Amino acid sequence: MIEIRVHGRGGQGGVIASKILAYAFSIEGKSVQAFPEFGVERRGAPVTAFIRVSDKHINVRSKIYEPMHLIVLEPTLVTAIDITEGLKEGGFIIINTKRTPEEVHLKKTGSKIATVDATGIALKYRLGSSAAPIVNTAILGAFAKATGFVKIESIVTAIKKEVPIKPDENAKAAEEAFNSTIM
Repeated sequence: MIEIRVHGRGGQGGVIASKILAYAFSIEGKSVQAFPEFGVERRGAPVTAFIRVSDKHINVRSKIYEPMHLIVLEPTLVTAIDITEGLKEGGFIIINTKRTPEEVHLKKTGSKIATVDATGIALKYRLGSSAAPIVNTAILGAFAKATGFVKIESIVTAIKKEVPIKPDENAKAAEEAFNSTIM
């Protein structure tokens, strides 16, 4: 089973990202779960979402405490909270940042880091506003590139099905992020 935790801030699309990623995996015939965990429900507050993926039916119905992989939509969360809490070694951490993987310093090592400027890509395609870009679809393209777990074509199909506003721009953002991810 693949377990993924998504870290973001309210308004960035972390919960929608988990749903889109789950849908993309389901296109490829996988069993999936996607669900959020909210603290204070307000724009800018930390938000966590979870995704489970398996070739078999998923019976577990709990929060993911020990993910193998992380998706980080907001780079300030790297120092604001312990995003690596419970993280298993050997997985992937995909971070929205202009930094290279070598420039990212985390409390816990032992995972492969991939970076992408999802904010810049979201701004280019006018996803959200200049003050609050919505980076969720771009980061999913980076996830597809870094992990190879899901095809970019499945991500694009899921985006076009699940994103009601600017689906074509969101799909292009995912494709651009796929092509510009640094590992």
